[in-house]
Amino acid sequence: MSSDTLTALQLPKMRMIRQQFEISPAVNVSGELDREWSRIKKGLDLPSGSKIAIGVGSRGISNLSVVVRDVVVRLKEVGYNPFVTPAMGSHGGATAEGQTDVLRHRGITEERVGAPVKATMEVQPMGEANGIPLFLDRLAFEADGIVLINRVKPHTNFIGPTESGVIKMMAIGLGNQKGAEHYHRLSVVRSQYEIISSAGKALLEKSPVLFGVCLLENQAHETARIKMALAHELEAVESKLLETARAWLPTLPLSEMDLLIIDEMGKDISGEGIDPCVVGRDVCAYGAKRPWPKITRIFVRDLTEGSEGSAIGIAQADFTTQRLVDKIDFDATLVNAITACTPEAAKIPLAFKTDREIVATALKTLRPYDLTDLRIVHIKNTLELTKLMVSAGCLDALKKNIPLIIDVEDTELAFDDSGNLISDLYHQK
Repeated sequence: MSSDTLTALQLPKMRMIRQQFEISPAVNVSGELDREWSRIKKGLDLPSGSKIAIGVGSRGISNLSVVVRDVVVRLKEVGYNPFVTPAMGSHGGATAEGQTDVLRHRGITEERVGAPVKATMEVQPMGEANGIPLFLDRLAFEADGIVLINRVKPHTNFIGPTESGVIKMMAIGLGNQKGAEHYHRLSVVRSQYEIISSAGKALLEKSPVLFGVCLLENQAHETARIKMALAHELEAVESKLLETARAWLPTLPLSEMDLLIIDEMGKDISGEGIDPCVVGRDVCAYGAKRPWPKITRIFVRDLTEGSEGSAIGIAQADFTTQRLVDKIDFDATLVNAITACTPEAAKIPLAFKTDREIVATALKTLRPYDLTDLRIVHIKNTLELTKLMVSAGCLDALKKNIPLIIDVEDTELAFDDSGNLISDLYHQK
């Protein structure tokens, strides 16, 4: 892009706003686990010495290592021999070593949680349900009992009574790459909710699942609810928690935007890097269709370190930076995309060297506008939505359902000497 075009770049005034979510207080994790354990432990009837596989996923869940450690302690107290096994489908490059490394980055090591970490990509066929083949991680199959630990939240691709949680982990997570790939391929021709729900519930019945630990996080990403549920209780407990999780889901305070600038994306933020539940887009062919919000252009600036190089979901953006592209592990991204049957989600958008070039180009692809009605929103990522920047043209259209604090002083999108945005959103108070 010519230097004259960049020099002539005109941008609207911006305001910092803060959404004042009604946030449920964080809980004392160990105290809640004590209370829940007291309620369910009488339902456990395996003999002393039983081997228990604890399934743990790849998501960046608050207090995950604390929860795993405390569950290990309680299982040992009743005489069981627990070990941790990855329950993350194809993540970690679909290798046992890669998945163990993902757990290590989440603080899940033998030294930290007090139990061995064992991994395999081998699966045991478990028959079928409703025409859907069932698969179970071999180590979990060989164990005397299974415990699942996961956060409950809305799923990025489908909508139903249970979405992202322990039932999905049972199907996709402990199905390893073989199960995850098969269920996603079926999703091309059948409802993904039907597939995952049917497979997960059937595997709960066919497998020696003892209980699940369901975690809810508030809008500040703190652990705000913990529920343990025996196998036969899991569906009802998870469904009830999902209602709360959906009500707590942070959203953007506008229904329509011209340009959304996102500082970072990654699998530690959302399974699709950029959460479709927030941006209203889902490039996945079988993804849920969401009417709102409507965003004309999305610009994503960087990839999180916690994404381990996977840029699955980057195709939801229209523009990105060359620095993000340079961070992509194309092998890891390919494995995720093919396993999820979504090669479309790994397509690289238009990439430029500097943020300034991208903003200037994006503005050329919008509707006719003037600086007073142009709607630009700048966020850190699709998890961090308490604090964001909006252009002056957004102010009259801000939603009224959540109290807002709007700074009185105008500011602007500022660029450093390299032409990249200077973001104040990383210093969230």
